[in-house]
Amino acid sequence: MTRLDSAIRRLQAQRAGLDWACAKTGPGLVLELGLGNGRTYDHLRSRLGAGFEIHAFDRALAAHPDCVPPPSHLHLGDMRETLPKFRGRNAVLIHADTGSGATAETAAFAAFLGATLGALLAARGLVLSDQELAGPGLVALPPPDGVPTGRYFFYGAKSIATGT
Repeated sequence: MTRLDSAIRRLQAQRAGLDWACAKTGPGLVLELGLGNGRTYDHLRSRLGAGFEIHAFDRALAAHPDCVPPPSHLHLGDMRETLPKFRGRNAVLIHADTGSGATAETAAFAAFLGATLGALLAARGLVLSDQELAGPGLVALPPPDGVPTGRYFFYGAKSIATGT
């Protein structure tokens, strides 16, 4: 498979997963981890609409001007410092697109996310990630229809698995 084909498959899986999550998510706090050029922020903003408070995180601002969140909802800097400030805020949806292509760096950051995201979720919150995660409070979910296993990763708050 070419790198172009792989990128297309990843973006198709990402869009299918985001659309699935948006249909299952009620109003509340949404965290977009890895704003990048703003494509997924823009997609979430258009799919979720009113009743959702979307906060975006990244090391530096590189988004298209039409896809930049308001300053009060944009958190720049190392996510190891900016993200823990949202502990206890009960996010209904967290989307993490943080892979960098640097294998060791990406794995280390995925370990941080796995250890952190469960404490940020609402009781029925969802996490979508381009990286496989493991950590307290996260339960792996099967991918939605149209998303091959292992192409994108889906998690619910531990309470989803227990039904509470």
